[in-house]
This record gives sequence, C-alpha cells and structure tokens, in this order.
Amino acid sequence: MVVDKNASGLQMKVDGKWLYLSEELVKKHPGGAVIEQYRNADATHIFHAFHEGSSQAYKQLDLLKNHAVHDDKLEKELEKRPDKVDVNVSAYDISVSQEKKMVESFEKLRQKLHDDGLMKANETYFLFKSISTLSIMFIAFYLQYLGWYITSACVLALAWQQFGWLTHEFCHQQPTKNRPLNDTISLFFGNFLQGFSRDWWKDKHNTHHAATNVIDHDGDIDLAPLFAFIPGDLCKYKASFEKALLQIIPYQHLYFTAMLPMLRFSWTGQSIQWVFKENQMEYKVYQKNAFWEQATIVGHWAWVFYQLFLLPSWPIRVAYFIISQMGGGFLIAHVVTFNHNSVDKYPANSRILNNFAALQILTTRNMTPSPFIDWLWGGLNYQIEHHLFPTMPRCNLNSCMKYVKTWCQENNLPYLVDDYFDGYAMI
Repeated sequence: MVVDKNASGLQMKVDGKWLYLSEELVKKHPGGAVIEQYRNADATHIFHAFHEGSSQAYKQLDLLKNHAVHDDKLEKELEKRPDKVDVNVSAYDISVSQEKKMVESFEKLRQKLHDDGLMKANETYFLFKSISTLSIMFIAFYLQYLGWYITSACVLALAWQQFGWLTHEFCHQQPTKNRPLNDTISLFFGNFLQGFSRDWWKDKHNTHHAATNVIDHDGDIDLAPLFAFIPGDLCKYKASFEKALLQIIPYQHLYFTAMLPMLRFSWTGQSIQWVFKENQMEYKVYQKNAFWEQATIVGHWAWVFYQLFLLPSWPIRVAYFIISQMGGGFLIAHVVTFNHNSVDKYPANSRILNNFAALQILTTRNMTPSPFIDWLWGGLNYQIEHHLFPTMPRCNLNSCMKYVKTWCQENNLPYLVDDYFDGYAMI
C-alpha cells in the first residue's frame, strides 16, 4: 500500500507498524477526537490501554496491519523532538535506547497483570458500588422529606461525587466486558443523575489520559484565563477582559483553593453546551448519541429543579442549591487537582508521547492510600496505576500498586505518592 503523504487522514505506530487511517475512518472512530493526539507518534501502549477487552478494536487493528507501511522519515522524527525546559515545564531526557528497553519491559508488566487476573472485570463489586451509591442519593431525598434540608444538601453533594467516580469507571469500561452496557449505564449515572455529559467527559478525559500534562494537548492543564500553570499560558490573554485578569494572576495561589467548589458549575455548564452541539459535530459517534445525551441532561435538570420546587421557601431553595452544587464541586475538585496539577508539565511535541509508561508515571502523583481514602477518592488515590491501566477495576488497583512500584525501581523512574497536604502544597 502506497500512502500519499499529502492526503487527509493520519499515521500512527502500533506494535512496531506504521498504520494509515483515512479521514473517513478517523471520523468514524468510536472514541472521537482523542485519536488525533497520536498523529505521527507511537500509539502502541495507549491503544492497548484504551481498548482492553474490545474485540472490535483489535479486529480493526488487524485489518490496518495488513496494509502497514514503513516510514524511515517518521521513525527518525520520533527520535528527535527535543524538549525545552521552562518554569513548571520539564524535559524528557530518557535516551532512545533506554526508552526502547522501558517500552519492552512495560509490555511484560502488562502481560503479567493479565496473567495474574488483575484486568478481569468484577461485576459483583460494581453492582455493590452502584447500589450503595444510589442509596446515598436516596438518603439525601429522604432527609429532604424529613425536613433536614441542609443535611440533605450535603449528602446529595457526596452522592454526586461518588457518581462521578462510578461514571468514570463505566466510561473506562471497567465494570464489565460488555461495552454497550457500560456506555448505557454511564449515560444514566453521568448525564441523568449527575449532570455531566458522558460524551463530553469521554472527549475531555480520554485526551487527558492520552497526553497527560502535555502542553496544548491536555485540556485539564489549560485553565486560562483564571489560572496560568506555565509561562506560555500568559500568551493566551488577548481579549480586554482577559488582559485585565492578568493583574490577579500573581495572586492565583491565594484564590486557587477558593475556586475548587466552582468545578461543578463549570462541568455542568460545559456539558450543556456540548450536548446541544453534538448534532453538528464531525465525529459520527457524537452525532449518533446526540438525542439521548440531550434528553438525559434535560432530565437531570428537570428533577433537580423539581426537587428545589418541593422545598418550603426561596431562602432554603437557594441554600440547598448552593450547598449541594458547590459541595459536589469541591469533593471532586480536591481530588482531580491533586493528582496532576502538582506535577511538572511537558512540551507539546515532547518525545515522551512515545513512552506511554514514563508519560503516566512522570506526570502523576498518588495520594497515600487508606480504606477511607480508597472509598472517598473512588480509587483515584491510585492515579498512577489507573493511568497505566485505565480499564483495570478499582478494586484491583491496590494490588497493582506493588507491581508498579517494583517496575519503577527496575526502570529508574520515580513513584510519587504523598499525604494530601504535602501533595497539594506542590500545586
């Protein structure tokens, strides 16, 4: 197969072979735009991490391998990509020969975890988690019925946080090997019960997994105009309003924590914008899902406002809304900001994208585990393990930690784990 380098579409390397995907095939990608992150890069381990258990994905991969090409120019380009150090921006300095050994070693680790059963789905565990999380939400409703309004709002905030973790796991295809079932449940838990669009979240979060803390790729580190994590962020302030905000950026360390409760307002707002644009999006999967995405988001706000309507007075309605929404925002935000914002970022064209394991380990910090933190954080205190193996069930992450620590020692990589306030202070 001769590939026209000027044609639309993209090339990526998987299992040592350069694959060409036509523009039509790219737009049909079930995962949406995340596939663009590995244009002209080695996508071997990100492919296996995302598509664990998907026979359809591996069938498509085999078809593409039948027409694989060899491209010396792209191979040489992979080995270049020098990093430029800046404030909060690190340089990836692992040599190409070390990188190749590390990649081979990581593949052995992945196979070892498969052999030891850590990648197997655990439907019973997730059935229990689903029932227990639904119970938290029903307790919130019952407390409202009893007239314990403020307590009810606090419990509802906790329910929304816990549904965030549960939806996250269904979107990552952890609970079962039945992907359509996982997607349907995540639509109910995410859109209808929580108010976060499943498709919006997948687009945002899968990109974050594919290029964690990589500048101009990972939207989770682009929080302009309120925050600037790297000097390059300051160049984004172009509108008059944004330029005015530059005056407060030097004080962002003072108001960062105060903004954490606003996360739920931001994510629900982005979800609403997303679902009502899905019909016009270029990726087929979003067009296909648009109706149910929209219907379930509308359904969410219908029951939220009906619940507020049942409260006895406007002051109580306002208080209930603020406590539940901002409480839910804080409970999620204090977790998601700890894991990655406290670790260095990497340049947009860094060669670290060719070393999936190093990328995840060097850009992620774990929180010291305990039974309570494991529950409250939804297993995301094992963020390193989760990023390396996103389809691994939450209940296996603690066991996986021992394997990963040993692997890091063998490959001279740091394993970052801290108590909460120690890690948070590094943001």
